[in-house]
Amino acid sequence: MAKTSVKARQRKREKMVVQFAAKRAELKKAGNWAALDEMPKNSSRVRLKNRCQMSGRPRGYIRYFGISRIALRDMALNGKIPGLKKASW
Repeated sequence: MAKTSVKARQRKREKMVVQFAAKRAELKKAGNWAALDEMPKNSSRVRLKNRCQMSGRPRGYIRYFGISRIALRDMALNGKIPGLKKASW
Protein backbone atom coordinates (compact mmCIF):
# COMPACT_ATOMS: atom_id res chain seq x y z
CA MET A 1 0.00 0.00 0.00
CA ALA A 2 1.42 3.33 -1.07
CA LYS A 3 1.59 6.24 1.33
CA THR A 4 -1.44 8.49 1.38
CA SER A 5 0.70 11.47 0.41
CA VAL A 6 1.93 9.70 -2.74
CA LYS A 7 -1.63 8.87 -3.79
CA ALA A 8 -2.73 12.45 -3.09
CA ARG A 9 0.16 13.82 -5.15
CA GLN A 10 -0.85 11.61 -8.06
CA ARG A 11 -4.49 12.78 -7.86
CA LYS A 12 -3.28 16.40 -7.81
CA ARG A 13 -1.23 15.80 -10.95
CA GLU A 14 -4.19 14.16 -12.70
CA LYS A 15 -6.37 17.19 -11.96
CA MET A 16 -3.69 19.60 -13.22
CA VAL A 17 -3.25 17.64 -16.46
CA VAL A 18 -6.98 17.88 -17.17
CA GLN A 19 -7.12 21.55 -16.17
CA PHE A 20 -4.25 22.68 -18.43
CA ALA A 21 -4.64 20.19 -21.32
CA ALA A 22 -6.33 22.60 -23.73
CA LYS A 23 -3.93 25.45 -23.00
CA ARG A 24 -0.88 23.20 -23.37
CA ALA A 25 -2.16 21.84 -26.70
CA GLU A 26 -2.77 25.39 -27.93
CA LEU A 27 0.75 26.51 -26.98
CA LYS A 28 2.32 23.42 -28.56
CA LYS A 29 0.42 24.01 -31.80
CA ALA A 30 1.57 27.65 -31.87
CA GLY A 31 5.15 26.59 -31.08
CA ASN A 32 5.35 28.95 -28.10
CA TRP A 33 7.90 26.95 -26.12
CA ALA A 34 8.76 29.81 -23.76
CA ALA A 35 5.15 30.11 -22.57
CA LEU A 36 4.90 26.34 -22.33
CA ASP A 37 7.97 26.35 -20.09
CA GLU A 38 6.23 28.84 -17.77
CA MET A 39 3.34 26.44 -17.12
CA PRO A 40 3.36 24.23 -14.00
CA LYS A 41 5.54 21.16 -14.43
CA ASN A 42 2.87 18.87 -12.98
CA SER A 43 0.44 19.86 -15.74
CA SER A 44 2.42 17.74 -18.24
CA ARG A 45 1.07 14.27 -19.07
CA VAL A 46 4.51 12.67 -18.85
CA ARG A 47 4.59 13.40 -15.11
CA LEU A 48 1.73 10.95 -14.52
CA LYS A 49 2.49 7.43 -13.31
CA ASN A 50 0.15 4.48 -13.72
CA ARG A 51 -0.90 3.54 -10.20
CA CYS A 52 -3.41 1.08 -8.80
CA GLN A 53 -6.69 2.84 -8.01
CA MET A 54 -7.13 0.78 -4.84
CA SER A 55 -3.68 0.55 -3.28
CA GLY A 56 -1.57 3.10 -5.16
CA ARG A 57 0.96 0.44 -6.12
CA PRO A 58 3.07 1.63 -9.08
CA ARG A 59 4.30 -1.78 -10.27
CA GLY A 60 2.35 -4.64 -11.75
CA TYR A 61 -0.27 -2.23 -13.10
CA ILE A 62 -2.86 -3.74 -15.45
CA ARG A 63 -4.09 -0.94 -17.69
CA TYR A 64 -7.32 -2.67 -18.79
CA PHE A 65 -8.61 -2.81 -15.20
CA GLY A 66 -6.71 0.17 -13.74
CA ILE A 67 -5.50 -1.86 -10.77
CA SER A 68 -2.39 -3.80 -9.80
CA ARG A 69 -1.93 -7.53 -10.29
CA ILE A 70 -2.37 -8.17 -6.57
CA ALA A 71 -5.65 -6.26 -6.33
CA LEU A 72 -6.84 -7.97 -9.52
CA ARG A 73 -6.12 -11.40 -8.09
CA ASP A 74 -7.91 -10.63 -4.81
CA MET A 75 -10.96 -9.29 -6.62
CA ALA A 76 -11.02 -12.24 -9.05
CA LEU A 77 -10.83 -14.79 -6.24
CA ASN A 78 -13.66 -13.02 -4.39
CA GLY A 79 -15.77 -13.00 -7.56
CA LYS A 80 -15.91 -9.21 -7.83
CA ILE A 81 -14.87 -9.12 -11.50
CA PRO A 82 -17.52 -10.75 -13.71
CA GLY A 83 -16.23 -13.38 -16.14
CA LEU A 84 -12.76 -13.56 -14.62
CA LYS A 85 -11.58 -16.67 -12.82
CA LYS A 86 -8.30 -18.21 -11.82
CA ALA A 87 -6.90 -20.65 -14.35
CA SER A 88 -6.12 -24.21 -13.28
CA TRP A 89 -5.00 -27.20 -15.31
